[in-house]
Amino acid sequence: MAGVANCIPPVTIETAMHEPGDAGFPQRLSAIGWDTPLYVRGDMGQRQGRAVAIVGARAASSRAMDKAHAISRHLAERGVQVVSGGALGIDGAAHRGALAGKGSTIVVVGTGVDMTYPSRHASLFEEVVRADGALVSMFPMGMHATRGSFIARNSLIAALADAVVVVEADIKSGSLSTAQAARKLGRPLGAMPGSAGCARLLATGASVVETGDDAMAILEGRARVVAPVSLNDDARAVRDAIAQGASGIDSIVRMTGLSVRAVLRALPHLERCS
Repeated sequence: MAGVANCIPPVTIETAMHEPGDAGFPQRLSAIGWDTPLYVRGDMGQRQGRAVAIVGARAASSRAMDKAHAISRHLAERGVQVVSGGALGIDGAAHRGALAGKGSTIVVVGTGVDMTYPSRHASLFEEVVRADGALVSMFPMGMHATRGSFIARNSLIAALADAVVVVEADIKSGSLSTAQAARKLGRPLGAMPGSAGCARLLATGASVVETGDDAMAILEGRARVVAPVSLNDDARAVRDAIAQGASGIDSIVRMTGLSVRAVLRALPHLERCS
């Protein structure tokens, strides 16, 4: 992965390092005892105002990309900052949606802030910085991308937001670690129905988010509540298996002891429940 990261073309905006306790250190991080310095290129704008993290799959569907863009634009138009990870797919759509809404967005990168990964987002990152947003990293200058660095930075994405929304994710998606971090930090969590990873989140208590209004509702303490659906024994077993990590029909069958037919009959009940 290191070979595909390139230097960002130099512009007049400089990079600063913020230590915990500094005047420019985000209050959200100070409140949770964050003790790692941040490298920031641009303006975080994190001392006031609300922020929502919008994350999801890199190999996202066009529907999910459109949703991420629309939700982020809706938030930005209402003065809510959008936080995401700068990756291909949902992250990029979220940043672009915030820019389309004339708002501020933070890119939490898994490299040093003087690197561009993915390289095709070089122009997007420049636009973010020029639009009073920022590139932010917990890693030193010059650090290249590694698999572990992206998982590690997901906790920072959650920590910089007041709520986290997962738009689309499979069972092994890294965005689920952002959701896990949100729960550990006590941040409200939302998910959009329609993918296996989000189904797991919804089955374990995440709020339903399908529109920008749904995301605003989470921020305002009035998360969208769906009337509970009465589940039979098979459906409850399937729900519990998904919550415990089952990632497909075969694994659900193994974990529950149900037949394939029984699992397939139960799944529509869970979708109505979410």
